[in-house]
Amino acid sequence: MIKGIYLLLGSNLGDRRGKLSDACVLIHKLAGEIVKYSGIYETQAWGNTSQPAFLNHVVEITSQLSPHQLLATLQLIEDKLGRVRREKWGERIIDIDILYYSNLIVNEEGLSIPHPEIAARRFTLVPLVEIAENFVNPTLLKTNARMLLECKDELVVSRSNSYDLNIK
Repeated sequence: MIKGIYLLLGSNLGDRRGKLSDACVLIHKLAGEIVKYSGIYETQAWGNTSQPAFLNHVVEITSQLSPHQLLATLQLIEDKLGRVRREKWGERIIDIDILYYSNLIVNEEGLSIPHPEIAARRFTLVPLVEIAENFVNPTLLKTNARMLLECKDELVVSRSNSYDLNIK
């Protein structure tokens, strides 16, 4: 069982909170046990800013799946929940990214772990720091907390009033 796998979930279409909850249920059933999850945060869209705001949160899981099996499973979950891939940084009903797979480093076509944009995205770092502030990024050799302090991204990340997804 691999521990210390961190995933970022996001949604900016439809019932955003419901899609995050549905994704967590499917992650738990198909990918691995959720051992921690952050609160939910609202952020204006990053990259393509002319779209609705996102709800984002981070979960930590344990899994027996390899990184490639995990990626395939997460894409299957996205598909089950209605994700349509149209454009980079476009609107999405659900998005699930692998941030870390323990201390593993993978740089292949279609799979980069740790996620290469972690240090540049406040919407990723804020919920990540909530549950793993002292986790060290194995490529940058900095803690998540240090990366958040150094992050140049100015998008406002606001904690949602209600963050319990009732995942069980």
